[in-house]
Amino acid sequence: MINAASMPGRYFALLVVLVTALFASGCAAPQATAVSNELPFDQAVTAATDGLVSQTQRLPGFLSQVVTQVESKLAKRGIVLDPMLDAGTGQQTEATRLLERSVTERITAKFSALEILPFRNVNLARAQYLLTGTMTRVQADRPKSPYRINLALTDLKTATVVAQAYAIARDDGLDTTPLPYYRDSPVLVKDKVIEGYVRTTATSPGQLADKAYLERISVATLIDEATTLYNAERYQDSLAQYRSALATAQGEQLRVVNGIYLTNMKLGRQADAEQAFGKVVTLGIAYNQLGVKFLFNPGGTEFWPDPKISGPYVMWLRQIARAATSAKVCMDVVGHTSHTGSESLNDALSLQRAAYVKQRLAGEEPELAGKTKAQGMGFRQNIVGSGTDNLVDALDRRVEFRIVPCG
Repeated sequence: MINAASMPGRYFALLVVLVTALFASGCAAPQATAVSNELPFDQAVTAATDGLVSQTQRLPGFLSQVVTQVESKLAKRGIVLDPMLDAGTGQQTEATRLLERSVTERITAKFSALEILPFRNVNLARAQYLLTGTMTRVQADRPKSPYRINLALTDLKTATVVAQAYAIARDDGLDTTPLPYYRDSPVLVKDKVIEGYVRTTATSPGQLADKAYLERISVATLIDEATTLYNAERYQDSLAQYRSALATAQGEQLRVVNGIYLTNMKLGRQADAEQAFGKVVTLGIAYNQLGVKFLFNPGGTEFWPDPKISGPYVMWLRQIARAATSAKVCMDVVGHTSHTGSESLNDALSLQRAAYVKQRLAGEEPELAGKTKAQGMGFRQNIVGSGTDNLVDALDRRVEFRIVPCG
């Protein structure tokens, strides 16, 4: 029982305000916050963040939490933040890092009852909520299309999304350059875990978070530590951490084996790197789709001549051919281009590049000649859509290997 007379005035006043807000809400289940008009980025972040946190004040258990907090002089509720992603690519970029930083600063400055904790395994047991966030272009095939920002809070004990908000942000020169791990990655690092993260962040309050994602949240903290080390160019430490993640029950993930490939390449361990890339391909085939970033000569079908760029391509093709043959699968080899030039030109160019890769695969494993089919999609399936023709939209110039029925 709270003794109001013994309470410091500011705590009692806060209690009155919060209890009043609670009863005014009628204890109804919170509704997702939707801000659909385009706003400058910082305003969109503020709208989504404030809308997200306000929903927690209408949760059925919020009153008891408030009482506990007031009695303990406003003990904070912990939130662990799984690093935010671009929903289309599954990448961390300078823009998603800005989003993450902006949301953290807003919560820290505006909502004193909440505390953002580092994304580490030890904090998963301490925290009440898991915070996830994504941003993605509303129209991926249109450069300068606005971004949709999604935020969600998941209760770690019940695995239920308790709050969700979105807002639309204008692209006023946002830097979407991928962070080093994603910049250097040879493949589109987007599997069922990443897609589960994206689904969770768009899930309505009261619904369960994605099972595949949440079951692997503990190993995700190890992956984040390893990726942070890679981005800091601490490749030996990063490799050790990726290996630790791989050794866990849920550790065989695309992000992990790709990290082992990348760190071995940086350390000059070619044989180990090739073995790791073979596992990347195997997981991609098991997932029925693998997108690989081959860089071609501008307007041509030959690979970029600089060996620093295209040197690993022979090994990539060898491992793709071996894995496809071993798995006895058939594949569509699908070429893509970025959003520059005419549609007809890009359709033709993407088809020619796919045909070239198909030919190279057959050179490695002749039986693939009858098990692969070349297709060109031009820029119709862009997932970045910046039209910059640089590292930012490298994934838009990928070649995909899609597993299809044989015959």
